[in-house]
Order: sequence, then C-alpha cells, then structure tokens
Amino acid sequence: MMPVCEVCHHHCNLKEGMTGMCMARTCRGGEIVCTNYGLITSIALDPIEKKPLSRFYPGSMVVSVGSYGCNLRCPFCQNHTISYGFDPILSLPQTRYIAPDELVGIAASYREDGNIGIAFTYNEPLIGYEYVRDTSKLAHEAGLKTVLVSNGCVSEKIHDEIIPYIDAMNIDLKGFTDSYYEDVLKGDRKMVMDFITAAAKELHVELTTLIVPGYNDTDEEILELSSWIAGIRDDIPLHVSRYFPRFNMTDVPATEVSKVYHLAELAGQQLKYVYTGNC
Repeated sequence: MMPVCEVCHHHCNLKEGMTGMCMARTCRGGEIVCTNYGLITSIALDPIEKKPLSRFYPGSMVVSVGSYGCNLRCPFCQNHTISYGFDPILSLPQTRYIAPDELVGIAASYREDGNIGIAFTYNEPLIGYEYVRDTSKLAHEAGLKTVLVSNGCVSEKIHDEIIPYIDAMNIDLKGFTDSYYEDVLKGDRKMVMDFITAAAKELHVELTTLIVPGYNDTDEEILELSSWIAGIRDDIPLHVSRYFPRFNMTDVPATEVSKVYHLAELAGQQLKYVYTGNC
C-alpha cells in the first residue's frame, strides 16, 4: 500500500521515490518527507506592507524567504519559476541551503534596520511545513516575530503543527466559488476557509483576493466573500488586488482599476479594513 501525503487536499499516493503534485514532497523509506527543507530560492529584506500586512507592525521590515513548489496551479502565477513552472526531476530552481538557526541569525542581524522577524513567502511555504515550524520555534526563542504568506490549502493536521508558532498570516482567499477553486486553481475552498477560521482564533490574520476578470469579479461574489469574513470577525483586513496577465493566462486582460475600487467599496460595507493592491 502506497503512503498518502496528508499535507493538503490532493492526498497524493506516492510510491518510493515519487514526487507529489506540490513538487516538494516525496516517498523515502516508506515515509512522506519534504524535499525542499531549508532550500531557499529567494531571500530579501522587505517592508511588512509588501506581504501584504497593513495592520501588523506597520512601517517595519521583515526578512522574507521562499523555497520551491506549490500545491495549487494558478494559471496566472507571478512566481511560476519557483512554484510549478519547472521540471522537479530535470531542472529544480537554483537554491541555497540555509539551516533554521542560520536563518534566525540572519534575521537577528537586521534588527537595527527595522527587521522584526521572518516571513515565509514567495512559493507555498506549508508544503515544507517542517522547515517553517522548526525555524519559527527558534525565531520566537530569539525574540523575533514570524509571518506566513500562504494559499491556505492545508489540512487540519498542519494547522496544529504551524499555528502555535506564527504571529501573523496573510492568507489568499482567491475567490468564493468551488468551481473557481477546483477547475481553475486546482484547490479546495473549504480547506482554505477552515484554515482561515482556525488561524483567526489564534493570531493576526489578513486576507488577499486577486480579482480576475470573468472569474471572481462579480458584486455578488465579493459580497458573499466579505460577509463570510465578517462572520468570523469584521476587523480582519481584506486586500482586494488587481490581476495582471502572467504565465499561462495571457489572454485575460488586466483588471480595470475602477473594478478593483468598486469591489473594495462593496467589501467595505461588511468589513472595517479593506485595502486595494496593484492599482
């Protein structure tokens, strides 16, 4: 019987040596392990607002790191060269190994530059949740904050592993229909909603919705989405962001700026804090 990966909705059945859909988990010795532990493709000192987090230590900086792989297949992915636009056998992205304690040391060295901690971002961090967990524990011991930028498509098991060690999250709520999540993104909306609900009980959470023309841009959908968020708490910030043609979706034009502002205004009927992005 093949081991089943329990990280996300795909539940990949993996034979020995096989790699899952996320391109970062494999079967080794009969167990599912991550292949991207500590393998960093990108590292930068960013403003916290770039995550985006608008109401968590505004004006501060954060050391942002990413690896490779993702468990979604967003056709407009802007980070496709490290998410899934590569061959996991023949051409992995270029990486540098940074152990958890080394990363914490790097982050601590930038305190005088306004750095408050570490943000796990760029690809989907939770497909390699072990690294996020181990590094976050050490970061807290060093008095640093931890931030997670995630698509939220992870199981309850991962909630329990990660949430206690994260101080703030920006989670994508990419739309509010199952058809969009399943047919276009290859995701699971309910799983994302469950993750948001669990995280919002324990830590600072902000959400991002990228508005893609013809897919998730109706008044009805943004009203349903914002009403659901308000049902958790009406002070959860929502970032309504403008889409641009990228990667495998170049036939859909960029979202009209007026549409982004209009939908943000509608969301503001339900929520206290609504921000626009990419406008």
